[in-house]
Amino acid sequence: MARKESITKEDLINAAFAILETEGIEQVTARKLAAKANCSTQPIFRVYKNMEELNEELFGRACQFFHDYYAGFPRQTVVPFVNLGQAYIKFAEEHKRLFEFVFLSSNRFGRSMYDLVNGSEGNVSREIQMATGQGCRNASELFMKMWIFIHGAACMSLTGDYDLSEKETEQLLKDAYQSFK
Repeated sequence: MARKESITKEDLINAAFAILETEGIEQVTARKLAAKANCSTQPIFRVYKNMEELNEELFGRACQFFHDYYAGFPRQTVVPFVNLGQAYIKFAEEHKRLFEFVFLSSNRFGRSMYDLVNGSEGNVSREIQMATGQGCRNASELFMKMWIFIHGAACMSLTGDYDLSEKETEQLLKDAYQSFK
């Protein structure tokens, strides 16, 4: 009779995500994962061909975590790109390790930055349509300018160099939108 499997793929990805969230992707090693999942390394390599395969699944989980975060983020304004910008900056502040893994990683598993932010929900596409609907002639170009600004602010929060309040951030993003428009 075959032995019952006690460590599932879900157990492993949950344990890996916990390590990622607190310590960063560099610390998601087979040994650390085995310790966190309370197993040997054998179940890890029974489920995954290698750590790269696990990292790719972990990347997808982290992307989904961001999209869920954005979906639940309170909408404060109808000015295009402001809510997206606020959520992105706040995500970087609150979930530094996940932000680094998803948005600052050199390996994005074939996804562009646009794909990561847009997601399957069409976050960026919706903002571009909103800007177009509000009379912006080149909303895609406006998005690029806003995104450089937003991404820079989010990266500043990682180093502790961004200390604006939510209200100040909102106003800053509104001002940037108006000046880029």
